[in-house]
Amino acid sequence: MTNFPDAVISAVVGHMNGDHPEDNLLIARAFGRPQATASTMVGLRDDAGLWRVEDADGAHDLEVAWPNGPIAERPDIRREIVALYHAACETLGVPAREEHQPAADAAQGEASHAHGDAAAHGHGGGHGHGAAHGHGGAHGHTSSDSADDGAEAPFSRVIRESSWSDHSDSEGATFMEDIMRGRGTKQDYIDLVAQHFFMYEALEAAAERVAEDPAFAGFHVPALTRMPALEADLVALVGADWRDRIVATPATAAYAARIREVADDAWVPGIVAHHYTRYLGDLSGGQMIAKLVAKQHDLADGGVEFYDFSALGSIAGFKNEYRAALDRLGAELDDAERTRMLDEVRAAYAFNTAVFADLGRQKAAA
Repeated sequence: MTNFPDAVISAVVGHMNGDHPEDNLLIARAFGRPQATASTMVGLRDDAGLWRVEDADGAHDLEVAWPNGPIAERPDIRREIVALYHAACETLGVPAREEHQPAADAAQGEASHAHGDAAAHGHGGGHGHGAAHGHGGAHGHTSSDSADDGAEAPFSRVIRESSWSDHSDSEGATFMEDIMRGRGTKQDYIDLVAQHFFMYEALEAAAERVAEDPAFAGFHVPALTRMPALEADLVALVGADWRDRIVATPATAAYAARIREVADDAWVPGIVAHHYTRYLGDLSGGQMIAKLVAKQHDLADGGVEFYDFSALGSIAGFKNEYRAALDRLGAELDDAERTRMLDEVRAAYAFNTAVFADLGRQKAAA
C-alpha cells in the first residue's frame, strides 16, 4: 500500500538511479543480497523501498523496510532512504559520505527546501525560461546544502539534493517501473526507444551548438553521443523503415521543443541542465535496464546499443569528471543564474515524467 502519487515515486526512483546508484548497491548488499553486482530502485511503499537486484544467481526483487516504520509524507522518503544508506554503511563497514546528515537532521534539511505541490511545471507544453516556478530559491545556501564546515556546497551536490521533493502530478508514471521490474512488454521498450530518438536528436544538436563554448567544456565528449546507437537500435527493433513508423508523444514533442528553445538562446547552463538529467541517468539506472530488457526480450542481436558506454572507459571515473565540470560551471554563475539552472533541471525531470505518463496512457488506450 502507498499514499504517494505515482509521479512522486517516479521522481524518487529517477533520482536514486540517476544520482545515487552506488547507494542502491550498498543497500542491496547490506539488506539481503551481499553478492549483488547491480541494484536499481524500482518503487516504494509506505512500509518499504523496492529494488531490483542482480547477482550471480540472476535478478531478484528486494524489499527493505524503512528503519523508522511506515511513512506518510514526502519528506519522510528522503529521511528513510538516508537512514537506510547510513545503516548499510555501518553494516558493511563503509564510511558514509559527509553530504548525508544523520536521519533526524536530514528531515530538517528536507523541510528547509521543500518545494510544494506545484513544483516542476513546464512538462505540459514548455513554459519558456521560467519553467518550474515555485521552488523557493534553492541557491545552495540552505542548511541542508552547506558543507559541515559552513562553506557553500559543491554545485553538483546542490543539483542532486535540490530535486528530492520535485514531482509532477502525472498519471501513468509507472510505465518505467514496469520496464525496470520486468513487467513491460517488448513493445513498451520499443516505444521508449522511439521517444529517446526525438529527445536525443534535440539534445545532441544543442550540445553541438555550444561545443566550442568554454563553459561547456568537460560535459559532452564524443563517446557520449547516442544518436548512431539509437538509429541502430531502431533498425533492430522496428525495421529499416523505422523513420516512417515512429511518432513523438505530445510530451516528447514539448520536451524536444524546450531543448531547442534553450539551444536557440545558446544558454549553456540550460543545455547542461537537460544534458545532466538525461546522460547521468543513462550511465546509472540505464545500465540495469539494458541488462533486464536484453534478457527478457532476447535482444542478443541488437536493440540495447543505446546503453553501451564502453567507449567512455570507466563510467564511475567519467561521472566524477562530469560532477567536477558541474562544480566549475556553478562557480562561474551568480545566484540568479544558479537558481535559473536549478529550475531548468527540475523542468527536465518533469518533462521526463510527462513522457512516461504519455507512454502509459498510450499503452492503456491500445
